Amino acid sequence: MNFNSRQIVQRALAGEPAPRLATGPLAVHYCAHLSGVTLRQYTTDARTMAECIVRYYERFQPDAVWVSADTWVTAEAMGARVEFAGDNQPLGGAGVPLVRTRADVDRIPPPDPRSQGRWPLMIEAVQRVVDALGQRAFVVACIDQYPFSLACALMGMQPVMTSLLDDRSLVAALMERCSEYTQAYAVALAGAGADMLSGGDSPAGLMGPQLYRQVALPAEQRVIEGIRRHTATPISLHICGNATPILADMATSGAEILELDQQVDMRQACRSLGPAITIWGNLDPVGVLARGSAAVVRAAAQQLVQTMRDCGHARFVLSSGCTLAIETPPENVDALLLAARQTAW
Repeated sequence: MNFNSRQIVQRALAGEPAPRLATGPLAVHYCAHLSGVTLRQYTTDARTMAECIVRYYERFQPDAVWVSADTWVTAEAMGARVEFAGDNQPLGGAGVPLVRTRADVDRIPPPDPRSQGRWPLMIEAVQRVVDALGQRAFVVACIDQYPFSLACALMGMQPVMTSLLDDRSLVAALMERCSEYTQAYAVALAGAGADMLSGGDSPAGLMGPQLYRQVALPAEQRVIEGIRRHTATPISLHICGNATPILADMATSGAEILELDQQVDMRQACRSLGPAITIWGNLDPVGVLARGSAAVVRAAAQQLVQTMRDCGHARFVLSSGCTLAIETPPENVDALLLAARQTAW
């Protein structure tokens, strides 16, 4: 039986045999660069974003494509001020933090994906990509950030960490409002036709295992449980850096997929996570994919695939460990994808 790209990823998530290994490099701003448009254009216009993603798919034929802008989409929707440092720089926070007191939390309105910030733009972009590719490619929509990371964007990383010691109730109240926003956005993206919902919680990886279990993980669990009440769309969790000390905890978040970056030892990941979790990753996006040769990429991909085979981990999607750098040579993306196309799974 012949399977298309979308079906191959679906089979990978289910741990079912496929004619080849599934692939899904995290191509975000890389799509804009490939099409020769600025990040300002890419992240502020749904049609432009969708057209760039479609061109990327048509050029490389990966199994999965990503619809994402930057890590400030939801913070902006909540009222945070954002700005571009330049036409080819991603949007980032600007000015004073949105939240400094409990009163600031109370002033954040209820979430409305139809009207706030760039939420409507991102929902439209997902719909456009699904309309163009949805019968062929697996469409991943980024739900932006889980509550702890979102709280750090709204309040600042250092103030959040200080408040965890001095005024944890403030952080709890902010994270509760963040949870409402993350859940509302995720449900809207699922309704737009996304095949998977991808969320990041990278600052949570800096807390250490104890605080992660006390603060970030329960919020991840509540959000995923809340999303689950509205959609069965698979959900992933991405924490950058060496997440090895918290892998077993991440596996209890409720996410079916964990996106792991290059600092995580994949043998340890397989032992910690068990066979029910899909692992998405984890080639080095800079040292290997951006700066290595095609031969280096091919060798690294083959070694990673062999590791996963040795571990007997069927639920696996070959990918970059984090977003592709815009300077990644096209031939290196080709080499990654070719390694998978030549591998039965």
